[in-house]
Amino acid sequence: MDGLTDVRLIGFGEAAMAFAGDGAPWAATVFDIKTNDPSQRAQKAADYAANRVTGADGVGPAVTGGDIVVSLVTAGQALVSARSAAPFLAPGALYLDMNSVAPATKLAAAAAIAAAGGNHIDVAVMAPVHPGRRATPLLLSGPEASAAAAALAVMGFSNVKIVGSQTGQASAIKMIRSVMVKGMEALAAECAVAARRAGVLDEVLASLGPGWPADIAYRLERMTSHGGRRAEEMAEVAATLSALGVPPAMASSTQGWQDRLGRMGIAPDLDADTRLAAIDDALGNKRNPA
Repeated sequence: MDGLTDVRLIGFGEAAMAFAGDGAPWAATVFDIKTNDPSQRAQKAADYAANRVTGADGVGPAVTGGDIVVSLVTAGQALVSARSAAPFLAPGALYLDMNSVAPATKLAAAAAIAAAGGNHIDVAVMAPVHPGRRATPLLLSGPEASAAAAALAVMGFSNVKIVGSQTGQASAIKMIRSVMVKGMEALAAECAVAARRAGVLDEVLASLGPGWPADIAYRLERMTSHGGRRAEEMAEVAATLSALGVPPAMASSTQGWQDRLGRMGIAPDLDADTRLAAIDDALGNKRNPA
């Protein structure tokens, strides 16, 4: 892997920034489904140019001939991405499936990749890529996890851990962890909106501790900026829990909160008070009668 000069990307959102720009010593070819939307095509082209990557017109042109293919799409597109890419993969290509989906979804993707002669690697991204970029913690599992870890090391990823030889082990950790991490975001929204409506927001936040105002502000920003993607992930979390025989009551409720806030269209650059007010207004700001 010493001569790595070429990476292929499916999806070009926040997480893909770890593979582009910032002095990356390789060429990256990218396909993002948003380029199929005329209203978003120009912005994605600008994103490509700003990060010095080459845009492709489809999955096939993006991945053909690549030794390393990285899939970073929404949870709902993860299996579609694998099945679309499989016929174009080079023999022995490493397919790094970095999507936040259930172990069963990763196994279905792995079957499609293996049938085409590629090597699927289950990768769990365990923290936001910004600002950590290639220091972001990654968990790997699958039969070719060692080869993928070596390739990532050449690419400058410094926080990579192999957690098993079976596809689905890395994603199980990610999914079950998200019950807590994404659930805390939903609780932050529920708590903060209720406290604001009751006129006791400052008192509630003070009772939680000195770090909570900033913590809740951060969680609300994550939900309004990425709630749609997080809602898809929580559907996969619920599927993971159901497969284990655990009722996904909290996961399903979290999915609803994430979807609701993600659909509000709230600007990402608002201060904490303005953001909370916008969320409150979007929810209808109506109290139930006593």
